[in-house]
Amino acid sequence: MELRVLNYFLAIAREESFTRAAEQLHLTQPTLSRQIAQLEEELGVKLFVRSNHNIILTEDGMILKRRAQEILSLADKTKRDFLHRDENLEGIISIGSGEFLSTRYLTDCIAAFRKKHPLVRYEFYSGNAGNVQNYIERGLLDLGLMSEPIDIRKYDFISMPVKEQWGALVQSDSPLAKKDFITPQDLLGIPIISTSGEFTESSIGKWFGEYAKQITIIARGNLLYNEAMMAQSNIGAVIGIRLNCNYEGLRFIPLFPTLEIATALAWKKEQIFSSATSAFIEFSAKYLKGITCNKI
Repeated sequence: MELRVLNYFLAIAREESFTRAAEQLHLTQPTLSRQIAQLEEELGVKLFVRSNHNIILTEDGMILKRRAQEILSLADKTKRDFLHRDENLEGIISIGSGEFLSTRYLTDCIAAFRKKHPLVRYEFYSGNAGNVQNYIERGLLDLGLMSEPIDIRKYDFISMPVKEQWGALVQSDSPLAKKDFITPQDLLGIPIISTSGEFTESSIGKWFGEYAKQITIIARGNLLYNEAMMAQSNIGAVIGIRLNCNYEGLRFIPLFPTLEIATALAWKKEQIFSSATSAFIEFSAKYLKGITCNKI
């Protein structure tokens, strides 16, 4: 029983699909199917039950999943214990992030990690939660900073020590700019520039409540900078989260009732990472937990 094949097995169990698992593992589906068939023959058990839409684990498959997770975790820890003794840790860590205040905590964490491992390099990708999650699923990113809730069936994560506050970016000479906070009623009749995605099911759509169907959304975007440019051109008011930046001629007004979201640094469960990424995940967990404890 090879560690590589156990990783294949866990990928199928996680994706509930040979096709998606093969794509994620960069294998052909026949190759993956053959490896699992050989594993089933070696163990003398059936690991999956196939249906029209997906595959599910058998009872023996669930037993193997628990054992495989333990075996791979121990093997990975053993590898890291030896690799981490080398002060010259190298490699590239790919990280995706939305536009958040919590991104500063992530970059501070990277700065602290660099003091210990200056040879590690970073690739940073900016996008919304859907983009970042898609890139993680495709294996193009190791980690992603995204808004909660996180799908705990597929991801491990570290919660960030700050909440993101929603508000509206409005022109400084607008009547809305004189308010201390903005209610759903204040935005009736105002052209709205919103984040991309399904509005009514989003947290901001639920915040509008009974007024959601009366809101006029004239534009959507996935990066606040571009949306702010539209607000500066007097196209409408932007609904978004507070960032540590200023836009000339615009003012950020918090929403009331207060709307906040949490963010987390997440990565795929049972994923085999490079030694640099594994070391960074371990370091980040301790670093961010320390910040959280200090804030309490």
